[in-house]
Amino acid sequence: MSIFSISFSLSRSYSATSTLSPSPISHHNTASTLHTTCSFIVPPCRTNNPFLKLEHQHHSKLFSVSRGGGRRPKNNMVVMSMEAGVGVMGTKLGMMSYFQPDGEVVPVTVVGFKEGNIVTQIKTEATDAYNAVQVGYQRIRDRKLTKPELGHLEKVGAIPMRHLQEFRLQSVEGFEPNQRLVLEEIFQEGDLVDVSGTTIGKGFQGGIKRHNFKRGPMTHGSKSHRQLGSIGAGTTPGRVYKGKKMPGRMGGSKTKIRKLKIVKIDKDLNAILIKGALPGKPGNLLRIAPAKIVGKNIPKN
Repeated sequence: MSIFSISFSLSRSYSATSTLSPSPISHHNTASTLHTTCSFIVPPCRTNNPFLKLEHQHHSKLFSVSRGGGRRPKNNMVVMSMEAGVGVMGTKLGMMSYFQPDGEVVPVTVVGFKEGNIVTQIKTEATDAYNAVQVGYQRIRDRKLTKPELGHLEKVGAIPMRHLQEFRLQSVEGFEPNQRLVLEEIFQEGDLVDVSGTTIGKGFQGGIKRHNFKRGPMTHGSKSHRQLGSIGAGTTPGRVYKGKKMPGRMGGSKTKIRKLKIVKIDKDLNAILIKGALPGKPGNLLRIAPAKIVGKNIPKN
């Protein structure tokens, strides 16, 4: 916080100076004979002085800046989560039953891989303040991309690709631009993976289908079958609480299914079989990364 020290004289001439030191400093006008010194505090958000803003950055933990109502300003910075290792992107092909050697039948989802999974950019703490590997997937025609997108890929000599995603890692050693990621080197049969994708869109749905609400009686004169019912009290609180489960758009959102087991890796078909169901319809883009296990491949902090 900055302290202003202002010196006044009887001839109404004054001089004002700002200091970055915590102790007040008073400067006197040489043309006046009588001076009065006063000190007051000015919040950094009320001034355009760059030195005061610089001091605010260093001492932001000592005080809070409020803009009416005493509320702290919201922090809109989005921090990407750390991955357990580099992953790949694939295409959902469908589901089937897989018979294991012991005769057990396992429901699996087949994930295929089109041309791609090429490293298009490597980000380091020195250049981007974090370590990450950007991967491209699914080759397309040049005219499908804009010139900035083509220039970004041509900078490393990569082919035109539709999808670009980042995998934030603890270290980016061993990765090179335009490096092709090999599936067999990243995953093995029996590994656990986290799969992300966009769920199937269901459109506008009611409370029973969207939130598993119970319906009302269908007989004995009841006129409330699938209606939502009451959404809150009357005078108190006199409003509907935020987050109330109500009818609305269902599905079509990004989701992640964690710790799914890789049952089979087919090198000839360039596909893998993952136990269980995966988000989206056949043809949907999937992001497959090693499963996060705290204390094993992810630090506890």
